Amino acid sequence: MASLVAWAAEAERPGLPAPLIAGLLHYQFVTIHPYYDGNGRTARLLATFILHKSGYGLNGFFSLEEHHARDLQGYYRALTVHPHHNYYFGRSEADLTPWLEYFISTLAAVFESVRLAAQKYAAEGQEAEPEDLRRLDHRARAVLGLFAGREAITAPQVAAELGLSERMARNLLKDWVKDGWLEVADPSRRARSYRLSAKYRQYIGSLSAITQR
Repeated sequence: MASLVAWAAEAERPGLPAPLIAGLLHYQFVTIHPYYDGNGRTARLLATFILHKSGYGLNGFFSLEEHHARDLQGYYRALTVHPHHNYYFGRSEADLTPWLEYFISTLAAVFESVRLAAQKYAAEGQEAEPEDLRRLDHRARAVLGLFAGREAITAPQVAAELGLSERMARNLLKDWVKDGWLEVADPSRRARSYRLSAKYRQYIGSLSAITQR
């Protein structure tokens, strides 16, 4: 791990593209990790950190965790560049080209979709949104749309909407309560639900337009 960290710091100096650094760090982290479970969540967080630090964050429009949760088979297939999971039994010398092609193509597809969306909105000349709404990222906007037909939402509904596990959905909901745009409607453990805070309930009538942006 010390060598990996030192390599990452050195790789930035000659200007190696950040997506390549992020992809290589991701692979090497799950490979060095000495268990069959490669701790992919931490590896994806590490890759995301490198991308954000280098200006590839897209202000929250892109989430490695969210993308791979929707394509777990493709993700694991791309990571399986060697039949053995142990770093010291061949994985350290594997050809990483297929993995990097998958990783970079994922980023390219996301950036292209953001470019097309930005051009579409610019052409339509959509009106500026209130500051409270502009601060919401794409996941929050998707969840905001759930309130168009209901007073409260649950973690399973959020998980289904975003293509995430219920555990990840609960973590997001907890963060959104701290951010102030959601409130706990029912605190019971089995039926816990969430509603919009008073500040955001004023936008309920225009949710269809808001969530399409």
